[in-house]
Amino acid sequence: MGTIRRKFLLVSLQLFDVTLLLGCSLLAAFVVMRQEGQLSFAQFLAMRFSLLNLVLFLVVLSVWHITFSAFGLYRSRRLKKRAAEYGDIAKAILSITLVMGVIGVVFRVRLVFSQFLPVFFVSSLGGLIFSRLYLRSLLASVRIRGRNLRFILIVGSNPRAIQFADRIAHQPELGYRVIGFVDQEWHGLQNFSKTGHPLICDFAGLAPFIRTNVVDEVMIALPLASLHTVGAQIAALCEEQGITIRLLPDIFDLKLARPTTTTEDLEGAPLITHPGGFTEEWPLLVKRLVDIVGSLALLIACMPVMLLCALLIKLTSPGPVFFAQKRIGLNKRVFEIYKFRTMVPDAERKLRELEHLNEVSGPVFKIKKDPRITPIGKILRKTSIDELPQLWNVLRGEMSLVGPRPLPVRDYEGFSQDWHRRRLSVRPGITCLWQINGRSSLSFEKWIQLDLQYIDSWSLWLDLRILARTVPAVFKGSGAA
Repeated sequence: MGTIRRKFLLVSLQLFDVTLLLGCSLLAAFVVMRQEGQLSFAQFLAMRFSLLNLVLFLVVLSVWHITFSAFGLYRSRRLKKRAAEYGDIAKAILSITLVMGVIGVVFRVRLVFSQFLPVFFVSSLGGLIFSRLYLRSLLASVRIRGRNLRFILIVGSNPRAIQFADRIAHQPELGYRVIGFVDQEWHGLQNFSKTGHPLICDFAGLAPFIRTNVVDEVMIALPLASLHTVGAQIAALCEEQGITIRLLPDIFDLKLARPTTTTEDLEGAPLITHPGGFTEEWPLLVKRLVDIVGSLALLIACMPVMLLCALLIKLTSPGPVFFAQKRIGLNKRVFEIYKFRTMVPDAERKLRELEHLNEVSGPVFKIKKDPRITPIGKILRKTSIDELPQLWNVLRGEMSLVGPRPLPVRDYEGFSQDWHRRRLSVRPGITCLWQINGRSSLSFEKWIQLDLQYIDSWSLWLDLRILARTVPAVFKGSGAA
């Protein structure tokens, strides 16, 4: 399942839950009022509601959503058992029913003193459990077909690690794919070779491997007594690059875990999870929704400008209108970024001839008077209009409106420090702190520091501030290159 579809599914799930609970409330109200006064369905629909009732209704909607979020019903349930999920649903519905009862007593809502709450509880509990049962079946079908996958690397080759990998292999509906194992020479490695699982590298080769391959999660399954130091170093390496860490139990002292560390369960195997990037699921859903609505609206609004740019590029320079380039995205996923072409058609080939003129530090390449830029390209770059086609990347889910800029493969391969790679733990974006603080006039080290500052302090409010400050920064054109 693609990123856009997954986010749409989560947003749709929340809307479905609210709609379902609203329907159950109306059903319970109709049943009670029908029993008491022989109220017809037409009369029920024709009833008028006061302003107080409207306010109470909005409060109840908020209570519903907050309660569901508090019980984790919108977190990933990939590793949760059905019974645990249905238990959380029951506790959430019971809490909502009790809160509605309290509100009814305080504001003297007559329905509360009847059969309303029992009917609401039973109908909403049944509806939500059935919907989650159907959703689990749907997601399992999608994952079995090879979509919505998470690629996991297991560090350690002991029997517990092998048993975990076998569990994953026998449950394709979870959407996990084991890339392979990482371990050093030890007396049990000969027995491991007979299992048929691939040994990717030793401990020394782990860092180079995760620098160049798609790894969503790393499972550490090392024996604590003999390899605590190595395990800690691997955990630090993954944290540096923003890769989610999972631990089999009894590996590290839980008191050392960060507040964001959580525990989950895979068919009886408890896991300790250390997220690599953003963790607030509800704000992330809102962020994705803003990306979808914002990019779609901007694509429609800017269509005349984009058509004019395409015409000018075609009339003033031979070659294609758009420039497509491989970039490094979330957790080192490679995707094609789209821009209006601002350089001569063979610009990539001429890069090697100009590398000695590079005016910025680090692996990136920038020169103010780049001879490859076309006359119309200078205008497009100065106004940042050349970036508009990236709204399509945002709509597809490969980028976000706000996030660290995606770097070309060449620039990424020039990284000399692993902590630089933590900027890949979040989805790249069109604008970020770098764009509103000097753009190309900043050094590479300052650029990376701003990206990590954004990751560490991220919030929806920060995204809105960056978007608001991007507009004057674009019009000012400072640091554009």
